[in-house]
Amino acid sequence: MDKVIRGFHHTSFTVGDLERSLGFYRDLLGMAVVYHVAERSTPYLAEITGFPGVRMATALLRPTVDSTDLLELIEYIEPRGTPLEVQTCHPGSAHLCLITDDLRALYERLQTAGVLFRSPPVELNTGPNAGGWSVYSLDPDGITIEFFQPASR
Repeated sequence: MDKVIRGFHHTSFTVGDLERSLGFYRDLLGMAVVYHVAERSTPYLAEITGFPGVRMATALLRPTVDSTDLLELIEYIEPRGTPLEVQTCHPGSAHLCLITDDLRALYERLQTAGVLFRSPPVELNTGPNAGGWSVYSLDPDGITIEFFQPASR
């Protein structure tokens, strides 16, 4: 069978308030905004999403200016969604893992800014990431964001 998937284009999260989420991803984490629209409504969006008359605010961000990785944030203005219980143990939930070079410093800075964490940074002592460090945090909508510091080799 020929390969039909060539890669990932973006990861997307539905958020309750786009500006609040930009305060987290752009301002606290330092991601670069590629695209930001306060409100959009087009026939193709209604067709793709299955919501006639959909209106949304959207932003695309990159971890760094030169990265090809994209994070899309969407706030549905119409129809307005209902927050979910997005714990990682629930099927259908997801998390985003972001790489950092200094997890301890990032953890302390984000904790001081009021970001919630599931634990302090944990050393990974077995498996392919042995020697690295990881921690789960929550974004403003309760979405799990993992911060990962690979082992220095």
